[in-house]
Amino acid sequence: MAIEVYLVFNGNCREAVEFYSEVFETPIQPILTYGEGNIPGDFTDEEKNLVMHTFLNISGSRIMFSDSYPGEPVNIGQNVSITILSNDMDEIKAQFNRLKEGGTVEMDLQETFWSKCYGSLIDKFGVSWQFSHVDE
Repeated sequence: MAIEVYLVFNGNCREAVEFYSEVFETPIQPILTYGEGNIPGDFTDEEKNLVMHTFLNISGSRIMFSDSYPGEPVNIGQNVSITILSNDMDEIKAQFNRLKEGGTVEMDLQETFWSKCYGSLIDKFGVSWQFSHVDE
């Protein structure tokens, strides 16, 4: 199991990733855009070019990045989530179900095109969490 930080931006993710890449002297990883993702919706050309997901390896840790979902701006200060990556489906389900008590589920655990089991929530303390099954 790994814990990672996920930073969300209001349309300037690509600029931020390029900046952090230079600052930390680390290569930019592949960038998946909303236009390339298998997501329902009628996106404008500008929205299709927004970053859906990328990451940088910084000082031995992976930091993940994305722009907010088109039409859903984020508030700076609320644009960080803790991401749990695990190959143990039971562990993901148990932790997700405990954290959602008193919180708000943003996306219930489900299969997505990038994970066998993914979900996100905000716990009762206002902390944003993402859970994703990974094959290891």
